[in-house]
Amino acid sequence: MRLALTLAIALGCAAPAAAQPVAPATPPAAVDPQCPPEHAAMGHCTPSTPAPPPAPVDPACPPEHAAMGHCTPAAPGGAATSAAAPPRAGPSAGALSGPEHAADAVWGAAAMAPVRRAVYAEHGTFRGGKLLIDRFEYRAQDGHDGYAWEGEGWYGGDYNRLWLKSEGEGGFGAALESAEVQALWSHALDPWFNLQTGIRYDLRPRPDRAHLAVGLQGLAPYWFEVDVAAFLSDRGDLTARLEAEYDQRITNRLIVQPRAEIELAAQDVPSIGLGAGLSSIEAGVRLRYELVPEFAPYLGVDYERSVGDTADLARAAGERVGGWALVAGIRAWF
Repeated sequence: MRLALTLAIALGCAAPAAAQPVAPATPPAAVDPQCPPEHAAMGHCTPSTPAPPPAPVDPACPPEHAAMGHCTPAAPGGAATSAAAPPRAGPSAGALSGPEHAADAVWGAAAMAPVRRAVYAEHGTFRGGKLLIDRFEYRAQDGHDGYAWEGEGWYGGDYNRLWLKSEGEGGFGAALESAEVQALWSHALDPWFNLQTGIRYDLRPRPDRAHLAVGLQGLAPYWFEVDVAAFLSDRGDLTARLEAEYDQRITNRLIVQPRAEIELAAQDVPSIGLGAGLSSIEAGVRLRYELVPEFAPYLGVDYERSVGDTADLARAAGERVGGWALVAGIRAWF
């Protein structure tokens, strides 16, 4: 009997236990990093309440815009509303005609008309002027020292201006070789070039004469300043002149200015020593230092020479054809 009882106990221990239902695992509670469980169990701190999940953000009305009253966040499934919606009036007839009237589509023609008049008054009715002495210089040239000047001034608005120009040269102890003045009406063709037309009057060489002048002056690509003009004299002589110069800054005050000029004639004018074709060339470079933007002394070299039939007429008259010159002068504007 003792043996039977022992076997029964052994068999009962070896029998598999009845399957019990398994409860789902409980996700661990969020741990407050400032108060871990072991510290809370000892009463050293109290865990904070978990922060609620962030509220959904309306992308059409972010919190910073809503805080300034620019809009109202939409309710779930709704749409945001604007606190300062633009007027919903339809565009005017000129609203789609170009950038000048594009704002009419938003604000309406009635609201934009006084604004447009104010802009025209502040910018379109500009009146101003400038006087530039581009060259006023002493020329040392192999015993034939002399002087030269070139300047211009204008007065007017953005589109139309009165333009005055003058240039000339001469030698010390000798008669004035050349001198001219021009009075031109200048009209802006675009932001870069002006059409100029008017009168040029030559005081020297003798005999003096008047010309009808037509030309273009402005800023070519790569910042070359150019001046191209044709002249028809009161005696029917047709001539032309092309000038170009470029300002290359070495520092904010030190500037190198290469410059070139050529003159052409359609016919011989023996009375003033002018031959047909390319009549003269001039090229030089000047280094100036701007003491202030309005005033800059300079030093440089210049080469001037008559060519072609003009050179032949100069030789026949016993005059110099040309050569190098050292120059020193000032450039100023007001």
